[in-house]
Order: sequence, then C-alpha cells, then structure tokens
Amino acid sequence: MSDGDLFDALRPAVAGLEVELVDVEVRARLVRVTIDRAGGVDLDTITAVTRAVSGVLDRYDPVPGRYTLEVSSPGVERPLRTPQHFARAVGETVSVRTVAGGEGERRVVGQLVAADTDGFVLEGDTVPGGRRRISYGEVDRARTVFDWGGAPRPAGGRRHGSARRRSARPAAGDAREKVTTSS
Repeated sequence: MSDGDLFDALRPAVAGLEVELVDVEVRARLVRVTIDRAGGVDLDTITAVTRAVSGVLDRYDPVPGRYTLEVSSPGVERPLRTPQHFARAVGETVSVRTVAGGEGERRVVGQLVAADTDGFVLEGDTVPGGRRRISYGEVDRARTVFDWGGAPRPAGGRRHGSARRRSARPAAGDAREKVTTSS
C-alpha cells in the first residue's frame, strides 16, 4: 500500500475528530501520521487520533510485523502535500525535492510566491534563473523552511569559557505520541 493510498484510507478516520490529516509516511518500521488544526494540536487530540488511526492500520497492515506509529503535529517546518497547503504557505520559504527524471534542479529552495490548482511558483537568489514554476506532479517532497534566526557565530565565539544554553523545549503546539504495535 502506497503512502497516498494509506493517506486516503486514514482521512475519514480523523475527519470526525476535527483535525486535518497533513501527511502520512511509511518507512521500514515506522508509520508517521501528521495532523493539524487551527490553534494547534494538544495531547488529548493526539491520543484520540492515535486510537482512530490504529483501527484503520489494523485492517490494512501497511508494515508487516512490529512497527511504531507516530502521530504528531507538523511543528514549525510543515510538509506541503496538497494545493491547499501550498496556498496557505504563500509568502514563506519552501524547500522542494522534485521527482527523478524531471527538468531542472531536483532540490530547490525559494520563496513561494504563488500557488494554484496545477502548481506553484518559487522565486529567490537560490532558485536557478531566479524563478521557477513547478507542477504538483513534479513534487517528490516539499516543506516550509523555518528561519532559526541570524547567521551562526564564528568559531571561537564563546568568551571566558561560558556559553548560553537554550531550552530544547518543542515549539508551541508541537505535540507527539509514539505507539509500538505488532501484528
């Protein structure tokens, strides 16, 4: 079963929970389900979606044997899967990997300046030619890119052996739950 088929199978299971199914990814021993809603996702929502998704996965068994189910919010760097996702991200910096065999560079990062039902347009200094239109059929993976702030400090930037430590807390609304299951 492809990721797209599983996405279509899971969409009705989460629709009644007032969340948007953003992405479904199946890897060797992992099924990652990304959800979102206005105002963010809390742990109670993650738990409810995990239960709903588990029932569907039991029927389709996308990974033989043991696997981990991860249900989470998209966080600050959000995957872009549908034309609606691209339309909401207009104005943001986006990283795109196109399918093999297409024209132009496979990896492109630029500002998303337009999106319609057929594709989108990226612009910027790092976009070959300064501007590129990409159809949705050309996209292998796409996500927004969060600007983490200014340029990194040059080597030797610490003074007197002290360093500021930043909290490793997740961004607001970035909730996650993992469940391991076997069939």
